[in-house]
Amino acid sequence: MDGTLHRRIVEELSDIATIIASDGRIRYVSPSVRETLGYDPAELTGELGYEYQHPDDRDDVAAAVEAVKRNPQDSQSIETRFRRADGSWCWIESTLQNRLEDPAIDGILVNSRDISERKRQEQRYRLLAEEYETLLESVDDSIFCLAVEPTDSEDVFRFERLNRAYEEQIGITTEEVRGKTPREVFGENIGAELDANYRRCVRAGESISYEEELLVDAGARFWQTILTPVITNGDVTQIIGITRNITDRVKRERQLRNQKEQLDEFASVVSHDLRNPLNVAQGRAELLGRDGETEHLAPLVESLDRMDEIITDTLTLARQGQAVSDPEPIALADLVGACWKNVRTDEATIEIEDEVTLRGDRSRLQHIFENLFRNALDHGGKDVTVRVGQISGRGIYVEDTGPGIPEADRQQVFQPGQTSVSGGTGFGLTIVKRIAEAHAWRVAVVDGTDGGARFEFTGVDLVK
Repeated sequence: MDGTLHRRIVEELSDIATIIASDGRIRYVSPSVRETLGYDPAELTGELGYEYQHPDDRDDVAAAVEAVKRNPQDSQSIETRFRRADGSWCWIESTLQNRLEDPAIDGILVNSRDISERKRQEQRYRLLAEEYETLLESVDDSIFCLAVEPTDSEDVFRFERLNRAYEEQIGITTEEVRGKTPREVFGENIGAELDANYRRCVRAGESISYEEELLVDAGARFWQTILTPVITNGDVTQIIGITRNITDRVKRERQLRNQKEQLDEFASVVSHDLRNPLNVAQGRAELLGRDGETEHLAPLVESLDRMDEIITDTLTLARQGQAVSDPEPIALADLVGACWKNVRTDEATIEIEDEVTLRGDRSRLQHIFENLFRNALDHGGKDVTVRVGQISGRGIYVEDTGPGIPEADRQQVFQPGQTSVSGGTGFGLTIVKRIAEAHAWRVAVVDGTDGGARFEFTGVDLVK
């Protein structure tokens, strides 16, 4: 291949070919320098190449030149910033070869290309990595990374990284587990369960979530975990796991479940073991009344009726606090009208100020309105007026024209056994609050329009 053909090839390449003399001056630069750096080759010929390098990179360039001079058989690659003709800087990757003994070249041959876009990408990746690292170490949830290694039989999972929260909550460090399998870290039984979940994530090829029981030295036992696969070229190569300690929540749920079971047992005892002998006693008292009046009969009947009311309210309290799972649309006017008829209202008046439909459990809501109506009659007298209406689309209210409830007593009125009426069980407003909470409502006592008691229910699901 003759010299003319060599020159044509060099001049048509997009890379920049440069020959530097032993004193550092540029002896030759290929035409592609125009497109990459904006210089005419003649402008650079005879110039010292160091003067076009960024000041921070000149020592690296000098060291590379000296290295190829000392070891002619070895090439050197460096990345430096070079000043363009317009004064801006670009990143250049250069490979240097010692061709001082080659008569045709007689210098350091430098092949260069613009890598500015690659450096920008690297900078973006570096910033993303820093942000990822900051996020990984600042979140409270435990995060772990697993490598997925395919084998002839089945995938093998090895821990790669744990964040700070994981190390603190689980009680192990990245250094202790890096490269180890779940079985090696947690033992055969627990490790097998973890492996099974990781395989399920790989098979699904998408995020999965589950709750697991994992007892660790830190005392945590129950965890809610989300696994997300990292897919490269169609294969799952990593799994990122986020796990949250839910031990306290599970303990609370179990405690509530136990309390509910105990409450159900209590309700059963009240309903059968107490109600049945009470009904027998009431029947016997009625027979005694037919045989003749005695001074002891009236207090006896009154006490038995009182026991009957307490049992009824206690059963209602025990059974009505569970969350409402299947609410239905209910016309407020129809519900209020039915409840009003079920209460001995004497000369009292009911006013329904708004036509509204809400969602709820009709049978339970009847207890709310009937108890509030009885409360109004007990405290406001036989000619009290009760109003029911809507609160600006946020809920409903029930108010009366009675004496009201002092502000200092408004929180206490919902406590079991709180009553100011002779013969009352003290459970009526407690039942109201429990049923409201079962509907996810909030109830508050405020002053009524005419100074009486006003019960406001917010969070009500109103049908629009």
